[in-house]
Amino acid sequence: MHDTPPSVPDFAQWPSFPFEGDLRVKQLDDPVPVEPPRKGEGHRECTACNAPDDAYIWVGERWRVRAMDRPTGLPMVLILESRSHLDLGDLPNLLAAELGVMTVRLERAIRSLDGVARVHVNRWGDGSAHLHIWFLARPYGQLQLRGTFLSLWDSILPPISEAQWRENLALVAAWLAEFGGRPLAEPSRIQWQAPSSFTGQPSPGDDVTTGEAVSVIESAEESHAPAADSPEAEAAAPEGGQSDD
Repeated sequence: MHDTPPSVPDFAQWPSFPFEGDLRVKQLDDPVPVEPPRKGEGHRECTACNAPDDAYIWVGERWRVRAMDRPTGLPMVLILESRSHLDLGDLPNLLAAELGVMTVRLERAIRSLDGVARVHVNRWGDGSAHLHIWFLARPYGQLQLRGTFLSLWDSILPPISEAQWRENLALVAAWLAEFGGRPLAEPSRIQWQAPSSFTGQPSPGDDVTTGEAVSVIESAEESHAPAADSPEAEAAAPEGGQSDD
């Protein structure tokens, strides 16, 4: 018989905690004797290794940067990946040193965007054996989003506009390209069609995006059109879904 689960920890009272109301802690499962392989480990296919360059917003000789497949609740969510099939602890000295440079460079690029106050840098290692580092931008002035639960808030907030999202991607890609590599993200094309009416209602031919955003948490399946695994899914699922990272 399982013991009584512990009470909800104090962080449930933090201003940044996204939920309220009655909560309870799940029972902890018994540990498994052998952990399953991650994506790209053992005989499992590696999605990152199979992804073409055009699935990324910026590519270099040894590093690539990819985004979600649609706008997210946060101003920007990006993933830095090594080209080589290596995990964090496997990096040779050259790549280990470059990882520090690339982390700082990408953080600066994202922080230069309008409306971004801070950039959280995270690595979850349960979803994929191929190194990937998450970069999550916190909106300026949104103090309730500070800290640990930012990736949860990404699933809760309404997505930013696709035009703004694409412009942000293009700006980050261009920023990185100043130091080398190749930018692959382009801003949205301006629609020059004259309005069919002045009522404020779009006509049937207007290009209007109606899909919901894919967030860090919702991207549990690692693919390179959509985002990588979510951090929470990675922590919860045996195969790590970041939850990849």
